[in-house]
Amino acid sequence: MLIVIAIITILMTAGSIGISNAGGKGVSSGVASAEALFDEARATAVSKNIRSAVLIAKDLEYVPGDNLKKIIVAHEEIDSSTGAASNPDGDPEWVPSSRGTTLGSQVYFSVEYSREDHESGTGEIETYELDLGSSKKSVNGTYYVYEFNGEGVPKNPGASFVIGFGAMRPNEEQPIVTASAKRDFGGFVIWRNGRTSVFRSPEQISSEIDALTPGTKF
Repeated sequence: MLIVIAIITILMTAGSIGISNAGGKGVSSGVASAEALFDEARATAVSKNIRSAVLIAKDLEYVPGDNLKKIIVAHEEIDSSTGAASNPDGDPEWVPSSRGTTLGSQVYFSVEYSREDHESGTGEIETYELDLGSSKKSVNGTYYVYEFNGEGVPKNPGASFVIGFGAMRPNEEQPIVTASAKRDFGGFVIWRNGRTSVFRSPEQISSEIDALTPGTKF
């Protein structure tokens, strides 16, 4: 009986360690995937000399389970007869150019820590309402937008992209920190040349992260 109890204790300990490590691995994987999509958006802008963007789902009309998890690359609408942007002098109408990716289980885009100006910690990421009709209704909804011009220069140099490990409560718009995910945050800054620099620790994202308590929205 004692041997059985000992084995169960070992298995439970190993399981708890695995769960606590899952957050860090999921965030690291999500950051790498997001960096690849930012590189793709920049390359699309430069190769086609049009505006492009990385879109992060804020409020999807038909797939709310992908809110703050779905990330896609888009480019501005192109005139089929000229191959140029349909409205080069106005606000772009975004058209998805890739299937993108969906962040892993319990990993979400952070509304609180993703800023237009990371250094000052100010400015919310702007949003865009994407409506492609009933044929692609799974992607219809509101998105956060990181835009690049035709030279691959971001609209907001110094903006940050941050994701974290947590949980989403029903009918809530932002995820919350869980007890095991207090420091499971990652991301990067987007510089003027379109390149990204990964945060090496949560403290580089925000000094507030060390003081987060379970249940805090991010």
